Amino acid sequence: MMRRVTLVVTAMLSAGGCGSWQRAGGADAAPRRSAAGPRLFDASSVYRSMGALVGGGALPFIASVRYLAGPTPDSTLALFSVSLTNQTLTFQRRGSEFVAEYHVEASFRTDSTSRAAVRQIGSDEQVRVRNFQETLRSDESVIFQQFVTLPPGIYYVMAMVRDRNGPAFARAERADTAPRFAGTAMTKPIAVYTAVGRPERRAFPKLVANPRATLPYGPDSLRFYVERYGVRPAGEPIVARIVDGADHELWRDSVPLTGGAEVSSATVVVVPSKLPVGSAELEVLPAGGGDTTRARFLVSFSNQWVITNFDEMMSLLRYFDRQEWVDSLRRSSAERRPDIWREFWKATDPVPLTPENEALDDYFRRVQQANIRFPDEGGPGWLTERGEVFISLGEPDEMIDLSNGIDRNGARVLRWTYAAERLVLYFQDQTGFSRYRLTPTSRAEYQRVLMRVRQSRQ
Repeated sequence: MMRRVTLVVTAMLSAGGCGSWQRAGGADAAPRRSAAGPRLFDASSVYRSMGALVGGGALPFIASVRYLAGPTPDSTLALFSVSLTNQTLTFQRRGSEFVAEYHVEASFRTDSTSRAAVRQIGSDEQVRVRNFQETLRSDESVIFQQFVTLPPGIYYVMAMVRDRNGPAFARAERADTAPRFAGTAMTKPIAVYTAVGRPERRAFPKLVANPRATLPYGPDSLRFYVERYGVRPAGEPIVARIVDGADHELWRDSVPLTGGAEVSSATVVVVPSKLPVGSAELEVLPAGGGDTTRARFLVSFSNQWVITNFDEMMSLLRYFDRQEWVDSLRRSSAERRPDIWREFWKATDPVPLTPENEALDDYFRRVQQANIRFPDEGGPGWLTERGEVFISLGEPDEMIDLSNGIDRNGARVLRWTYAAERLVLYFQDQTGFSRYRLTPTSRAEYQRVLMRVRQSRQ
């Protein structure tokens, strides 16, 4: 038995069974598509440690498999879900829309070398957006999900996503266990965007999975869906608590179960006001005691950047235009940081109607590009002086290596020109190891122009 749903998400939605879900932005401006580069911080190991299947390469994705009770005691209902970004897909214009097509596969095998799959998923999907800017979205914007009924047991799960309009593809696999839900068992918490419980085991819950299980720091909340079997919902509620790596309790709530004696369910809503950035664990157990189930999730400054260290974030923002807000964040106490971050986000967001902060997104793209383009000084490219100028002022109109790279003093010299700002900068490498520094005059001119540019952007 299978049920597929492709969900295309706009803001928040109530979901049915399966599909491709896509977030849509509201601005119509069409920025230039820049060359894609590796993320400044590779979150692959973080998501793998949370039990996700992580596809890399040219078409990165995050996939998860979560389990519920199947229609019979000897069956398990697996929810397979994949998270993609619009930016990784190839869009083609069709009339008034932009359309991307992708193929997703998943297989459940009892042996890693077996060719025969116990269950297999294969589906061709489309993503339709209204304007070019939406094709550039780099946050989680597309979710594919499908239910599959399996016998309980150990499986080797393979997931693959292929761009049908281009050559990009990625795959991932891992061993996983489909549990047997007997007696008064309870599921592990499943991260969701929306969820409506089911009355019986033969039915499907109506939910939209959250494969990344990532909670943006400060402004949002995270939902988890839990089912329990063989108890009356009018009885004891479930207790949910969040603990850190040292088992310190950070948050607790009591949630009633609804439904029937065969299947009862609850949705736990986690508000991040007192949660620090980083990985955490949600524990759920019956209020009267019993087996505890757990699920890991991530609190990050963004589900796009996956930055989970406050000091690291402060360091990355060293060139951001609104330094008064960066200073406010740096000076804030740990208790006040979520509130200050919400204020920071609101004050620096140029298009409040969209879920992204376009100013921060553009800034971090330049940080990533600087890290790729200027790595030849023995350290991170974004911390070089060329990286500083590139991040602060953007792409120069002209970049020239003067006199075949050698000046009369034997030093290599680069010249960058910003025509609109009437700014010409010179970088010298006096060591011979490609460690370029702004000349003193250029440093003074750069600081003068930067001050003017920042004032115009506010």
